[in-house]
Amino acid sequence: MKTADFDYELPPELIAQAPLPERSESRMLVLPRHGGEVVHGEITDIVAHLRRGDLLVVNDTRVFPARILGHRLDTGGRAELLLTHRVEEADEGEVWEALMRSGFRPRCGMGLSMADGELVAEVLEPLTGGRVRVRLDGKGSLEDILDRHGKVPLPPYIRREEGDVEQAVVDRERYQTVYAAQRGAVAAPTAGLHFSDGLLDELKSIGVGLASVTLHVGPGTFRPVSSDDPEAHEMDAEWYELSPETADRIAATRAGGGRVVAVGTTTVRTLETVAMEHGGIVPATGWSRLFIRSPFDFKAVDGLLTNFHLPRSTLLMLVSAFCDGDEGDGRERVLDAYRAAVAERYRFYSYGDCMFIA
Repeated sequence: MKTADFDYELPPELIAQAPLPERSESRMLVLPRHGGEVVHGEITDIVAHLRRGDLLVVNDTRVFPARILGHRLDTGGRAELLLTHRVEEADEGEVWEALMRSGFRPRCGMGLSMADGELVAEVLEPLTGGRVRVRLDGKGSLEDILDRHGKVPLPPYIRREEGDVEQAVVDRERYQTVYAAQRGAVAAPTAGLHFSDGLLDELKSIGVGLASVTLHVGPGTFRPVSSDDPEAHEMDAEWYELSPETADRIAATRAGGGRVVAVGTTTVRTLETVAMEHGGIVPATGWSRLFIRSPFDFKAVDGLLTNFHLPRSTLLMLVSAFCDGDEGDGRERVLDAYRAAVAERYRFYSYGDCMFIA
């Protein structure tokens, strides 16, 4: 199987540029996992597709305003950092890995003034792929500085005018799930954006359980596969945690005959990583580099709510593998469903509509 096999045509106007007025107004395409015709509906229809005893597992990571602007201390050249994860505490400040954009090449010892001068970044080591390791030293806590001056790191296909304060306020709220709790992601687990508190309460009222895992989504999650052969693609590491409470809830669901339904591909990767590395669902923390593609033996997840994904992406490959039947036809069935979604004018990608597969 080649990367080009996961291409599809998408009119640019179907890429959602803003969230709908209400979270639970999204459309939902239902794709039977093991065969059958697609059904078009709304996210609120998920109440009819789940049943008492099922367990909805969500990713409770919280997006932080990780994009900061500034300039080079010696020349004034503009620079942008997208902080991805903290490496360690330092004697002065904190050491982070970041993506850097600038008109100059970073070098060891280079100093940057960021966040309106409240933060000094020293380049400790240039890495590959535009990444750098930097030491950050600020006037006060880094979290407070980022909350004041950082910007939500939206995907590049969502276009924003620099300085649009009103839209930035909307994005801070809506590019975040209602149950986000654990700060650390630079991209939202977007399948969860469709849930309002009211819809979650309705699911609870019919006996559907809710549990959470944490996977801090990094920029690599949405990076298209650039090699012709998917086997050559390497996933970026993302930190995850599966709590004892969630492990117990999953065990109880299995014992009672219920289904484990993952909200989003990040939840799938967390659960399947733990199942592969530990032989089952147990409390665990670590770094996931799991690249799920066909053929794959899913051991932890029975159903999936997911958004529509970019061509040639690892996420599209994961969804295709999830729909594989005995003949390995998941890719064809998923791409057929995508073509149906295009024909019906669904909204695509992070702020777009969703699919339910079970």
